[in-house]
Amino acid sequence: MEELVRVIAKALVDHPEDVTVKTVDKGNLVVFELSVHPDDVGKVIGKQGRIAKSLRTVVTSAAVKMNKRVTVDIIS
Repeated sequence: MEELVRVIAKALVDHPEDVTVKTVDKGNLVVFELSVHPDDVGKVIGKQGRIAKSLRTVVTSAAVKMNKRVTVDIIS
């Protein structure tokens, strides 16, 4: 799952070498903390948050088999 977030984020940004994903397990919730280069934050979020929402939807759909809630936090 972490690799899925990383691959999608690297495809969106200009500085793919600065993309990092950290997994934080909080019981029934798994949080993927996505960190990108400061110049690329807008590209990952998108207009009105559309790209971020789409990224979260893909990850949530892929996590159905885990029986856990999953979210993606974008950290600048």
